[in-house]
Amino acid sequence: MNVVTTISELKIAVAEARKSKKQIGLVPTMGALHEGHLSLVDKACKECAFVVVSIFVNPTQFNNPEDLRTYPRTLEADKNLLEKSTQAYIIFAPTVEEIYPEPDTRVFEFGAIAEVMEGKYRPGHFNGVAQIVSKLFMFVEPDKAYFGEKDFQQLAIIRKMTADLKMPIEIVACPIVREHDGLAKSSRNTLLTADSRKVAPQIYAALKGSKQIMSDRTPKEVAQWVIGQLNSTQGLEVEYYDIVDGNTLQTITNWSDTDYAVGCITVYAGKVRLIDNITYKA
Repeated sequence: MNVVTTISELKIAVAEARKSKKQIGLVPTMGALHEGHLSLVDKACKECAFVVVSIFVNPTQFNNPEDLRTYPRTLEADKNLLEKSTQAYIIFAPTVEEIYPEPDTRVFEFGAIAEVMEGKYRPGHFNGVAQIVSKLFMFVEPDKAYFGEKDFQQLAIIRKMTADLKMPIEIVACPIVREHDGLAKSSRNTLLTADSRKVAPQIYAALKGSKQIMSDRTPKEVAQWVIGQLNSTQGLEVEYYDIVDGNTLQTITNWSDTDYAVGCITVYAGKVRLIDNITYKA
């Protein structure tokens, strides 16, 4: 498997693939790879003849310096995992200086979908996401780009950015991959203490349980039930839980407000911030 660290090397490799008229896929990651990432890469390899997996911890999407400092960086392990588990053709693992030789001053406007949930609690986060993803799209010019549905709001942001910039790229959403006990696979799971890891599966358990009570409760009542269940669990603290229209990401009042209802949650398990979601209607 080829590993490149510069934009020029990346563009040369992609140009060679394009000469052969190969369909090009891109899987952007921040490393600390797990089975969830591998599912994206596997899907990309099935659908595209040439696949780029980027591994880059993007500083511009972190609004908390401590979060950036402690984010797991496991490049050698990531390379080994990809070599053993997938058929990815190239890894792009640049330095911060390679991506941002000068500060990126671009400001993206996404409207209401960026002002709620993660956008509310992590100001500037989605602007940073758009900065790095747009750069990767320009470097690679993929036919398809693959993202996980765990980051539900991010997926909506990237779709809007791609449409706004009129980039001819298909955004492919891939299902959440979970541990045997229901915890959504996440690079941050490696930061959980033993005690936090024991209680973290209660997040998905509460989400699943809420689907059993939705028939006779409003979305607000269901959200309050989920929050109550989790906040009563020692070691867990809900930052937000919103049940939203899956297209607009705006909170719904009644189940009849939309045909696509999704619950999006962020929970602190100890000091580790975990996100998850569940679909109520689709």
